[in-house]
Amino acid sequence: MRLLPPGARGYILCAVLAATACVVPAFTDSGTPWVTVALLAGLYLGCELVKTRPLPGSRVPEDIGSFFPVVLAAVFLLPPAAAALVALPGGLAGTVVQRPARVRRVWHGAQQAMAAWAAGQAYRLLHGPAALGSGGSGGSGGPGPSGGSGPAGAADPPVWVADFPYVMLPAAAAAVAFCLVLTALDGGILATAERRPAATAWRGLLTRSLAPHCVHGLAGLMMAVMWRSPYGLPAALLVLLPMYISCWVFAQYHRERAAHQATIRALVQAVDIKDRYTRGHSERVGQASAMIARELGMAEDRLEAVRIAGILHDVGKLGVPTRLLRKDGPLTPEERRVIELHPEYGHEMVRGIGFLGEARSAILHHHERVDGSGYPYGLTGDQIPVLARVVAVADAFDAMTSTRSYSRARPVEAALAELARCAGTQFDPAMVGALTGAVGRHGWHPVVTSDDDLQTISGSPPAGGGPGSPTLPALPGQGGRPSAATPASPASPAPPGAGT
Repeated sequence: MRLLPPGARGYILCAVLAATACVVPAFTDSGTPWVTVALLAGLYLGCELVKTRPLPGSRVPEDIGSFFPVVLAAVFLLPPAAAALVALPGGLAGTVVQRPARVRRVWHGAQQAMAAWAAGQAYRLLHGPAALGSGGSGGSGGPGPSGGSGPAGAADPPVWVADFPYVMLPAAAAAVAFCLVLTALDGGILATAERRPAATAWRGLLTRSLAPHCVHGLAGLMMAVMWRSPYGLPAALLVLLPMYISCWVFAQYHRERAAHQATIRALVQAVDIKDRYTRGHSERVGQASAMIARELGMAEDRLEAVRIAGILHDVGKLGVPTRLLRKDGPLTPEERRVIELHPEYGHEMVRGIGFLGEARSAILHHHERVDGSGYPYGLTGDQIPVLARVVAVADAFDAMTSTRSYSRARPVEAALAELARCAGTQFDPAMVGALTGAVGRHGWHPVVTSDDDLQTISGSPPAGGGPGSPTLPALPGQGGRPSAATPASPASPAPPGAGT
């Protein structure tokens, strides 16, 4: 707890007290079906423990979430307090990879207990138990549909039937309530523990979680229906099999994605170590590229591709001699020609990495110019791949708004104005307009900066410079070299393809 800010500690304490208040009525109610509670709680705990090790020696990433169908089945089968009690063991045993582990487990348990209680209240408010039917809970010790403990009761047992489709309405309301409580509590912990602004702490949580929780709710309803049927617990367990397989497949996807991210991270770190003057540049170009793609309305898969392309656009610098990358003075024509090979080096390095897809062409062509004066192939206009045109604008924007050994940072407004001036010759006007619109709406808040990266976000001069300090890049021949993608100003015309 000492690792957490005081506000987060207080928030978690309040959550624990609220969860306690949710489960206490289960102990005071003489009608609580303890056998069913124990079976469901043990089942949820087992699902969480098995989920963390689906194969010997392997682990499921923490971000795949908990196995909620069992909890939602408890919501449909039990009173709210008892359903909250079912959620506790699995929540406490969930996968935790970050410190403080004990506090995180307590938080997960309390959070899920409150969500189950709220879902149970919503379910009962819409008369869900009546729609589901009041038959027995096969094997739970309660009365079976025939009045006994199983299908072998009276000679002519009544037929048990759930009220479909009406039962879907309270079940959906319960799943939504469950999701709302979880996301509301998640946003609160992000705001208090990580001190995120309230305006951004909850952003995107509900939209990412609602569909998966509705699927969990449907599986939980199927499990509850089978549990209440004459076939009881064995039939209910069969519902979990396809859900568990889906969870396992999802875990494999996350492992593969984690491996992809590790590959990208290793390549970027290698470039940053080699070219210390552009440290953090790759991540910022990826961020700006994603902003442009989002403004253009690209699909999520393509947006991810352009973000990766932005991050890896300079990976070819690994093939350029370090002395050239770190040279403080102007480059000779021969040295510039060597550096201008880095897009081809980069494309050759990543051509065998299948998951990069369209990002590979952006790495090869991000120094092309729409007027045909770029490199390596002098492509023009629409001949240049769309993702390469996006990355070219993002690359130039970060180069101008970052302080390097050979240039001071420009204010964001000045950089956007320079991009607009070069639109139609060096850059695609649509990409420049998209970046301008995105920055105008959301601002430019780079997620990664380097120790020497004195970025001028608000339009003020860089640190160490007073009013009137120069913000334009040093001109060739004045001890500096042009940035990789900084547009050449009228006062310092550069040859076609100049820059690194």
